[in-house]
Formats: sequence, C-alpha cells, structure tokens
Amino acid sequence: MKALTTTNFQFKGQKSVYHGKVRDVYNINDDLMVMVATDRISAFDVVLPKGIPFKGQVLNQIASRFLDDTADICPNWKLATPDPMVTVGLKCEGFRVEMIIRSILTGSAWRAYEAGEREICGLRLPDGMRENQRFPEPIITPTTKADEGHDMNISREEIISQGIVSADDYEQMEHYTRRLFKRGQEIAANRGLILVDTKYEFGKRDGQVYLIDEIHTPDSSRYFYAEGYEEKFEKGEPQRQLSKEFVRQWLIDHHFMNQPGETMPDMTDEYVASVSERYIELYERITGERFDRDVEQGDVAARIERNVSEYLDVQARASQAL
Repeated sequence: MKALTTTNFQFKGQKSVYHGKVRDVYNINDDLMVMVATDRISAFDVVLPKGIPFKGQVLNQIASRFLDDTADICPNWKLATPDPMVTVGLKCEGFRVEMIIRSILTGSAWRAYEAGEREICGLRLPDGMRENQRFPEPIITPTTKADEGHDMNISREEIISQGIVSADDYEQMEHYTRRLFKRGQEIAANRGLILVDTKYEFGKRDGQVYLIDEIHTPDSSRYFYAEGYEEKFEKGEPQRQLSKEFVRQWLIDHHFMNQPGETMPDMTDEYVASVSERYIELYERITGERFDRDVEQGDVAARIERNVSEYLDVQARASQAL
C-alpha cells in the first residue's frame, strides 16, 4: 500500500484547513471539523521523510473506539467516522495546553531525571528512582501547545497565573484527565497491556469543556506488555512496548534527536514496513479485533473525498429539514 502523506481537499462549506504534523484538519462552516489522519509520522517535533502505510487508519480507528468508550466520562468532539482515516466532529476552541499523565517514569521524563532533573512541571520527584518505575499515583505533567517547535513543560500554577486556562476550566480538565486515564488503564489491563502514559487535549464550545483530538493511540500514548514487566524492571532490562517510542529510540540509535548539525537517517522500505506492522500489532492487541487491511486502497484520497462529501451532504440536508 502507498502511504497517504498529503491532502488538499475542497469540501463544501470549507472555511480553512490546518496541516499539522500528522493530521490535516478542515474547518466546515466554523461548526464542524474534518480531521484526516494521514500516514505521516513525526518524532522529536519533526515529520519523518516517509509515511507509514496503514498508520492513519490505525490511529483514527483506535481514537474513534476510545472516544466512544469514554463518552460517559466527559463530552467529546466526535460525531462520525465516515472513512477509516477520518473523524468528523464539533469545532471547539482548543486550550493551548496538553494534559500529559504518567504512571511510570520512562521516556522523556526518565531522560530528564537521569540527567539530574528532579522537578517536572512543578512536581518534585524523589531521588533514587529507576527507569520504568511506577509512581505511587499517576502524575499530571502538562505542556504548552506549540504550533511549531517543541512543546514546553509548564506547571498547573503557571497555567492558571498566566491566564492560559482559567482555574475552573483547568480543574475540570484535570478531573477528566484522571478519569480518562483510569478507564484507559482498565481497558489496557484487560488486553494484557499497561497504559504507561498518554496525553489529552481539551477545548470549549458553548461554555462546555470537550475532549478533542485523538485518545489512547500509539502516537499519543505509551503501552508496555504487562507480562514480564516486573521481572524486566527488577533486572533493569528494556520493557516490551507498543508505542511510538521505538521510533524515537531508532532515531536516537542513529544519532538524531532534531538537534543542530544532526542528519535524519535513511528510512529503508524494510524499516517502514516494520513500523507499519508495529502499529497494526497495537491495534489488534488493544482492540482484540483483526485489523482490516482490505479497505479500498486504490486511490485513498479519492475515497476519503467521496466518503466525507457524502456525509457532509447528508448532514446539510438534515439541517435544512429542521
């Protein structure tokens, strides 16, 4: 399959389009958002030179499932998934903060800790912790949401004092974050996985806080296999994991962390195929269902345009009938 890395649709009622690192978001009449999960992949805040076949479908379908599975916890933006790579939902005014919640010291937090840092987002971490060690309770480590470049860690107090988010809205976001994470951990545990950490994004519409964007995907989350976790931790061995961290580690091993003077390593076809299989493995593991590789793959962009246009036409006719 050929990866879908660019889109340039012109939907009826389209006001604007935002091309993010991996998603293209189309604004329909300042009311709906058409979010296309492309096959682009990013790491260290840079888009890698090759797309990953099936990645967009994996991300969109996992996110769609988890949005449905957590709708009783908080309202979310999703209305429909008219295509395997597309979600259509309510347009919300996004908060300029990402809510990151961690249950285990690993990834970027561990790299900072290993380098001697003991405070993260205003939270003090004790000395003597080890890589992949559980926190007594999950910690929330928010970041500012940057359009370009690196997101920056920020404390709860700074977010409120700088007026980035009101105290009431932040408290609501924090409450939702903990409940969403607990649900995600429960679902993962039933599949033999540990939901290690993840991020949530929220927005506001008509005075109400909504969960927006994706949820519990390998791009926004880190999963460990539960079997063998304790043994590997005691021995100081790397954990078996399903997340995008293996892509970051591959880049690190090839001396690339998007620092000045570094060169992006070559992505061979074999490596691209292996990443695709890892994404599909996560889908099947977390959902317990076989991944559908048989959706129409001839002209993916034409398929998306047709499916989305048909959905928007139905919505427009329904609105006119009211």
